[in-house]
Amino acid sequence: MKFAAFVEYANEPERIAQFRPAHRAYLQDLLQRGRLVIAGPFADGSGALFVYEAANESEAARLAANDPFAQASLFKGIVMKPWKLVFASTDNLTIAL
Repeated sequence: MKFAAFVEYANEPERIAQFRPAHRAYLQDLLQRGRLVIAGPFADGSGALFVYEAANESEAARLAANDPFAQASLFKGIVMKPWKLVFASTDNLTIAL
């Protein structure tokens, strides 16, 4: 089942930059293991959206909690909701690192 996590980041740009490489490595690992569907920051830098593939909400919450940003207390708030993919077009996705 898919779970969308709407995450608000702490207002600590220096620490976010410091932990970003570990955060991205963690997400890449989840992606390769089929545990992450899609992820990316909001354009205003206030947070990000993560869509996890998990058996239940508790497992999705654990995936979020193990993120290096979360471990460094850079997740100021998180809202997790079950999510259903209805429409998608990979033609409209541009990956920007």
